[in-house]
Amino acid sequence: MDIDFPLVLVLATFITGLVALADKLYFAKKREELVAELESQGASEEQHEQAIKEPWLIENSKGFFPVLALVLVLRSFLVEPFQIPSGSMEPTLIKGDFILVNKFAYGFRLPVLGTKVIEVDDPQRGDVMVFIPPHDPRYFIKRVIGLPGDHIRYINKKLYINGEPVPTELVSASPQTTPRLKTFTENDYPIQQYLGAPSRGDGEWVVPQGHYFMLGDNRDNSGDSRFWGFVPDENIVGKAFAVWMHWEDWSDIPSFGRNKFIH
Repeated sequence: MDIDFPLVLVLATFITGLVALADKLYFAKKREELVAELESQGASEEQHEQAIKEPWLIENSKGFFPVLALVLVLRSFLVEPFQIPSGSMEPTLIKGDFILVNKFAYGFRLPVLGTKVIEVDDPQRGDVMVFIPPHDPRYFIKRVIGLPGDHIRYINKKLYINGEPVPTELVSASPQTTPRLKTFTENDYPIQQYLGAPSRGDGEWVVPQGHYFMLGDNRDNSGDSRFWGFVPDENIVGKAFAVWMHWEDWSDIPSFGRNKFIH
């Protein structure tokens, strides 16, 4: 079962903040009144300490609330870390890469709801974007290929945008694999295809207003808009901008040799 971490974080922040506020407005005053009453009765120092001591829930809520609030602000409006779970964005991103996502590049959005409250910028063709696809509640990461109003055509592993073929240039080939793996540059970013493998997801699409057409860089091994449709603007999470660590398996040692900015 997938845990909705943003919702858990919002609830934890709200509950601890509410407890801390209730203590400040009510419970702390009650403890002070009790201490004053004990002093007038000549109570012992131990009784004073017990009376002024904060209950476990209040003590921990006051300690956790500022930390949770800071994390909520950072990951909701500034930067959020993610781990790449598959090879659909190879060679740009590989399984086990830990990336940073700019949460305000496409506007400030309310946590959990995703409602945009402040306009900043719109996704640009070629951006690597994190989003929630229309068919799955989990986060996906792909490259923005089609903008609102674009006509997209993908036939025999060739991409056309608004009737124009997107130029590609062979970078490298690995003839040892079957079928042979080839890497191309497409509009200055790398894509990966298998020579001899059948073309997947051929078709034509017109991108509706307020939506985006997403493709994985590993064109022969990516579930993307060719199969499940367009991504609405309200499902955007943010723009991926850097790899900061690679750690594919918990039994491995983390490495930083792949650290880079994402293009």
